[in-house]
Amino acid sequence: MIVVSEIGDKTFLIAAIMAMKHPRLLVFSAAISALAVMTFLSAAFGHAVPNLIPRTYTNYLAAILFFCFGIRMFYDGYHMTEEDAKHELEEVTQELQDKEDLEMLQRAEAGSAADAEANMDENSQDKSGLVGGSSIPHSKKKEVSGLVNLFQLLFSPVFVQTFVMTFLAEWGDRSQIATIALAAAHNMVWVSIGGVFGHSLCTGVAVIGGRMLASRISVRTVTLAGAVVFEIFAVVSLYEAIYDA
Repeated sequence: MIVVSEIGDKTFLIAAIMAMKHPRLLVFSAAISALAVMTFLSAAFGHAVPNLIPRTYTNYLAAILFFCFGIRMFYDGYHMTEEDAKHELEEVTQELQDKEDLEMLQRAEAGSAADAEANMDENSQDKSGLVGGSSIPHSKKKEVSGLVNLFQLLFSPVFVQTFVMTFLAEWGDRSQIATIALAAAHNMVWVSIGGVFGHSLCTGVAVIGGRMLASRISVRTVTLAGAVVFEIFAVVSLYEAIYDA
């Protein structure tokens, strides 16, 4: 379900475009971190629902949600054209470009201020050195440098940008609501594992060759296939609701 929901989706395109400009491993780590956090939060919320509402009703609710999503995807797929897919790809590309331009401007402004501050620090260190300052051991410098590199990797602008954009794009998405519905009706752990695995597969494909795939695959076909999958889950959830009753 996650695979057919995410291929060609906005989160898929974000990972694909970011991977064209930045290290693939960094983009994959940021995207899958955001998707994993979202999956666990959604599964936890879905797991808590049966404590408030009887499981029979949650199964009925899940069936209704899956049915509505399926109908909506059938409608979107039926009226979708290849130009719509290209337009979404161009829209995401332009959005990312605008954000990068803004970040470059902010870095340039911050860099000018940092250079001025660094010059002041160097002048003060030179003066203190003449008086008889102490030097930092080389081993300590290497440890500090290693920690700095680690934090720069984890909290680099690329990582943060990919994480935030993926998280926001996934918020309220079909796959998130589907995860909540599945976790309400089934084991939360297995739903979380399946969700993260599906997201990992889609994100991996996006990072490796997503731009080419997104421009060549038929998003309409994937959307219609996703509609069929959602309708199947609707039937299964309805059967479980009737069986549990």
